[in-house]
Parts: sequence; C-alpha cells; structure tokens
Amino acid sequence: MSLISFQGVSKSYPIYSSPSQRLKELITLNRLKCHRDFWALNDISFEINKGETFCVVGENGSGKSTLLQIVAGILAPTHGSAIVNGRVSALLELGSGFNPEFTGRDNVYLNASILGFNSAQVDRIYRSIEEFAEIGDFISQPVKTYSSGMVVRLAFAVAIHVDPEILIVDEALAVGDIYFRQRCLRKVHDLRSRGVTILFVSHSAGDVKAIGDRTLWLDHGRVRDLGATDRVVAKYLAAMVEKDSSYLEHRTHAPAPSESVTAPEIASSLPNIDHRYGDGRAEVLGISLFDEFGASLNLLAPNSTAVVRISVRASQPVAAPNVGFMLRNHLGVDFAGTNTIREGIQLPSMKPGDVYTVDFHITVPHLYPGAFSFSPAIADGSLLAYKMCDWIDNAITLQMGHADGQVYGYIHLPCRVEINARLDPKIKPLEARLA
Repeated sequence: MSLISFQGVSKSYPIYSSPSQRLKELITLNRLKCHRDFWALNDISFEINKGETFCVVGENGSGKSTLLQIVAGILAPTHGSAIVNGRVSALLELGSGFNPEFTGRDNVYLNASILGFNSAQVDRIYRSIEEFAEIGDFISQPVKTYSSGMVVRLAFAVAIHVDPEILIVDEALAVGDIYFRQRCLRKVHDLRSRGVTILFVSHSAGDVKAIGDRTLWLDHGRVRDLGATDRVVAKYLAAMVEKDSSYLEHRTHAPAPSESVTAPEIASSLPNIDHRYGDGRAEVLGISLFDEFGASLNLLAPNSTAVVRISVRASQPVAAPNVGFMLRNHLGVDFAGTNTIREGIQLPSMKPGDVYTVDFHITVPHLYPGAFSFSPAIADGSLLAYKMCDWIDNAITLQMGHADGQVYGYIHLPCRVEINARLDPKIKPLEARLA
C-alpha cells in the first residue's frame, strides 16, 4: 500500500532580476511576465509503501528540501500530482515550527495541537517527550535561548511521540551530539519495526545505508537514480568523488622508466563486483587475502595477521598511483580503510602495461562476529587531490571468526588492566612534556 505517491511532480520558483520587476509584474496582475522560472523539481515520480524507510540523497540545491516540503504539505507542486495518505510528522529545517519567544513546553503543546492533538492528549505524552529530549530546566525557558542541539533534541522528541504514520527527517540530526544521534537512530529503527513510514534525508552515507530500504538520488531537480540503497549510494559517492577530483590538480612526478614493470606475483581473482567506477586509466586485476604463512584465508581470525594483496594494471599513464582498500561491515557501512600514501609509501608512476602488486600486512582487530567486505581501488594523485581510476565495491567478503570474550559494540580494544596500581612518578604529565 502506497502512503506517498508522486506522479510527474515539478516545482518552480519565480526569479526576479530586481525588486522593481516583481512590482511591475504585480501591478500588471501577472499579465506581463517579469521573471524567469527556476525548476527546483522536474518530473519526479516515485511511490513509498507503508512501513518503508525511503532515503533521499543529493548535493545541496538538488531539490531535496523542496520535495520534503511538498510531502509535508508546506508547498504545492507546480505540475503533477503529490498524494500523501497518513498523519505526517516532519523534522525539517532547524527549529521550524517553533516560536522562539515561547518556552519549550509551550512549543510542545503548540506543535502537537497543529497535528490535531488536544490538551488532554498532549498531557499524556508530555512526560515522555520531556524525558527523551533531556534538556532539563531549559524546557521552561524560551526556545531562543536554546543551542542548536537542544532545539533538535526537543523537535525530534515531539516528532516521534505524536503517533506519526509518516516521519520526515531532513538532515536535522547532523547538529546533534553523537550520544543523541545514536538514541535517535535507535528510535528510527524502533519506528520502522512498528510500521511507521520514514522519509529520511542525510549527507551521511553511513546513516542512509544503515536504515534505508530504497534511496532516491536527486541531481539538479531530476531523478538521477532510484532503487536499492547500497547500489544508489555507491553510484552517488562515486559521482561526488569524480566531481571533486575534477577541480584538483595532479602532483608532478619524475618520468617513469622506459621498461615495463610487471609484479612477480599477481592477484587475479575478483570474486564479486557490486559496483565499479573510475576513469579506466588503471584497473584492479584482483584481490586476495592470505595468512602470515601465505595460505589463503577463508575466515578472519581476531588478533591474527592477514595480508591483503591487490594487483593493478595501467592502460594509460598514472603519475601518482595510490592503491588501497575499504573494509565494510554487513550493513555496508565503511568500517576502516587504508592506502599506500596513507601508509607512507609512494609508488613509482605507471605507464601503460605496468602491473603492480601491493601487499598490506594488517593485524585483524577483535571485531564482533559478522561479514566484512573489502573494496579495492587505485587512484591517481594525493590524498587531497586525486582522480579515481578504478574502484570495486565489495570485491571479496569474509566472515569474522568467534573468539573468547564478548565484543561490546563493534570492536574490542586491546587493554591491560591493573588494580590499585601507582603510575610511575618518573613519567611526566602530558602537559609538562609538551611545555
């Protein structure tokens, strides 16, 4: 069952070259057009089903906020049909819907009444809202005295306690502290399990991948892609990397030797390719994992040594090759990664036909049992100025083996415990050593 349906929705805003042009158009009762149309959305179509978490990604100015405001009923489309069935609770721009002169308590009652709650109904949920927001005595102070984080805390608390059928969240959690963000994300998961439909906008790819069922990618007001979250986010991030690198210049390096370079051992296996992108000047030939004795790994063992081998080949000149990989968890969230430049290794420039094999010797941390994938890549340039030559999403996946002891969270930190110990007085405090 579709709770939200957009069919050919477009939204335009009039742009005037000067205030006088706006006045001239007003005087002529719009018979004389003195503006140009800016189309924030152009022919957008999609449907969101009941209980689905639907995410929207895109650059600033791509039309995300306009789309959400149409869903929330704040704006009407210029063309097309936007149908929304269900009670909508929206957490849009910071503090939107709050009167800065009113206290937090007054704003809770005001916002709830707008959504159709009477005073008795708000009385029943007010204590839960206050406890979730955790802003203490500030609940009785004017909102204009709040920090941005406190405003978000109160706004989110109201949004999730008014029994929404559709919850809209627009980048509001970006200003919250990590403690509150984690509580909010847990609440989002709880609402999902209760069948609440969630429309979520964020620049955090990790958050989108962690909660999104489907994702819409907006680009200059048009649908660039729509589908499974992992696939759409991967393509979106790839496009952003390419766009960023186009503004940056490559470092200059000495010319490569005239003879071709070929690694003595080459990894040629690519077990999986979820998504691949890059300009193609060099390619990843394969990725393999070995233990410290050279045997192939089928399982990651906590606190063991592993070798991540990546082989690459150039088809065009690559001035400053940088080979690396990204480690992802079972949710598709980037967990850790490294590359040759990050590890202080400057590879010689590559010319067509050159093949390099890079071995990363890593100590596998004690992670929670789960599946972890490796995404190999080769780029050209520095850490800040590069072009992606080839990136392969989730080329190989291994399971993390069990070990003694419980992992609390994601990783168990190496730790030495002492009881009733004294620190060596010969060790100066950090402040003294830095003085």
